[in-house]
Amino acid sequence: MHQIKRTGVKRFYFATKYSMQGIKAAWQEEPAFRYEVCATVVMLPAALWLAQSGIQLALLLACCFLVLAFEIVNSAIEAVVDRWGPEYHELAGRAKDMGSAAVFMMLNMTWVVWAGVAWDNGYLDFVKALF
Repeated sequence: MHQIKRTGVKRFYFATKYSMQGIKAAWQEEPAFRYEVCATVVMLPAALWLAQSGIQLALLLACCFLVLAFEIVNSAIEAVVDRWGPEYHELAGRAKDMGSAAVFMMLNMTWVVWAGVAWDNGYLDFVKALF
């Protein structure tokens, strides 16, 4: 049976509904996602305090939300691999490891951006004195 594609407001409604289901599933099933949400809740007011411009605030917040997005994609990869079968396969292991590595890289980017903003705003002057 051929399904008719939704357009306009209906498409937006259903896309939003499916996205919220994905966020809910990540919250319910993935402890790492819950930890990262809690960290984001702490980091949001810290970003408001640290940022001295709109672009700095955007960078700090974007890093936080990208970590969450990467974690959701990693969880999706893991779910598909686990659905395929419980037996070990080199490619399945590689896919899971690479998803995890993507989250790790995003976490590293986050601390680099936050440190860079702190540096530019004079909060790490003691480090400058060391060099």
